[in-house]
Amino acid sequence: AYDAEVAGLYYAVRPNDTGFQVTMVGYNDKMRTLLDTVIGKIADFEVKIDRFSVIKETMTKGYENFKFRQPYQQAMYNCTLILEEQTWPWDEELAALSNLEARNLEDFLPRMLAKTFIECYFAGNIEPSEAESVVQHIEGILFNSSTSVCKSLPPSQHLTKRIVKLERGLRYYYPAMCLNQQDENSSLLHYIQIHQDDLKQNVLLQLLAVVAKQPAFHQLRSVEQLGYIALLRQRNDSGVRGLQFIIQSTVKDPSNLDARVEAFLNMFEVTLHEMPDAEFKSNVNALIDMKREKYKNIREESAFFWGEISQGTLKFDRKEAEIAALEELKKEELIEFFDNHVKVGAPEKKILSIQIYGGLHASEYEKIVHDAPPPHSHRITDIFSFRRSRPLYGSFKGGAGQMKL
Repeated sequence: AYDAEVAGLYYAVRPNDTGFQVTMVGYNDKMRTLLDTVIGKIADFEVKIDRFSVIKETMTKGYENFKFRQPYQQAMYNCTLILEEQTWPWDEELAALSNLEARNLEDFLPRMLAKTFIECYFAGNIEPSEAESVVQHIEGILFNSSTSVCKSLPPSQHLTKRIVKLERGLRYYYPAMCLNQQDENSSLLHYIQIHQDDLKQNVLLQLLAVVAKQPAFHQLRSVEQLGYIALLRQRNDSGVRGLQFIIQSTVKDPSNLDARVEAFLNMFEVTLHEMPDAEFKSNVNALIDMKREKYKNIREESAFFWGEISQGTLKFDRKEAEIAALEELKKEELIEFFDNHVKVGAPEKKILSIQIYGGLHASEYEKIVHDAPPPHSHRITDIFSFRRSRPLYGSFKGGAGQMKL
């Protein structure tokens, strides 16, 4: 593909949640030629022993280096492992990789392509009729060539990405030692799960994050100086949304960091209830201005549309609808949202606390795993047993009449 790159055409093939994704970016004139070449190589893929060995070694090193990730990255990984139904631990993936040979990949490819579903998105200088023609051409290469092993994936076997639903009024916590015992930092990820994709609640959550972000940083980072990393941000797992605090610290162990997050929420509750109307309106307008900002390039725009397609939400007018909802929003609604879902002791609150203990806090880790859980708390001892025991949010692609094919 070197000549294509010189001419301003680029491609990438990457795995995603349910298969793999081919992305093409660049001038449209010869894009179809490059696409033909890439799809043709996939359809008639040959495993080269020397390349297989090099790539396997690179991947193996990547997995082996996982234990050297920073504690806050390990906390984020464990949170994903707990919440997403179809995820596997890095050490099991490493064990599987270490046993793979080139012939295993050769055997796997026809089995994978024997269950094929294609979903396409086109953006830019291309007519709808041409896009349809390209899709038909890809289907012809994959399904109708004399050597093709591709077969259509039956609707009953379509994969969906589903998220664990936490229990209201209960605090789950998962303590673990940092994989790198030499790292003195500990880390906390305090996640508050709130709702599945809903227009009104989406804008309330976004506005709350805008209002609380700076006070959280000021209190946890500047005033209390808990650590260099002290963040409040939104979280979106396949349409299931919430807030998460991320703190990395040598000053306090994760259990104490958790207590500081709750202390901040108590402090912020007063700030929110006493917020002047003018300040509330200013924050609403700031969020509206962010949503009205034009996409910087076609990649940024495509990322939004493809996200709606891949999640199955298909709300292509999301920004416009959210702006309209924000323009009608009242301060009392934001306070009610906070009181119901976020404040300490809120009736609808669902908490997951991921606690990674660094070398300086090994004794605190030993204490927390031997102590009985506090009231209204549940310690996760086995991620996969916990995941199997919890109900799941429905997939936007999964329900009867909702599968977008």
